[in-house]
Amino acid sequence: MYGCVKPICCPPQYCVRDYYTQRVVPVIHPIVTINRQNIVDVPQHYYQPTTRNVVVDRGFQGYPANQGLGYGGFYNRLFF
Repeated sequence: MYGCVKPICCPPQYCVRDYYTQRVVPVIHPIVTINRQNIVDVPQHYYQPTTRNVVVDRGFQGYPANQGLGYGGFYNRLFF
């Protein structure tokens, strides 16, 4: 009875070992530099001086004698 026994063959079981190897993949990030020149109006003041010569002729002005001014109460007042 024990002579020829037919063996039972089971399906295989798999044991998987995962290994990882790095591979470099370039990722490009373009950068654009913009140089902007902004025009700003700034006032620049110029002064132009002028000179005027003014002649004032008041003439002879008399004052009453009771004011006690000048010769005999009269004088030529040139400056005010």
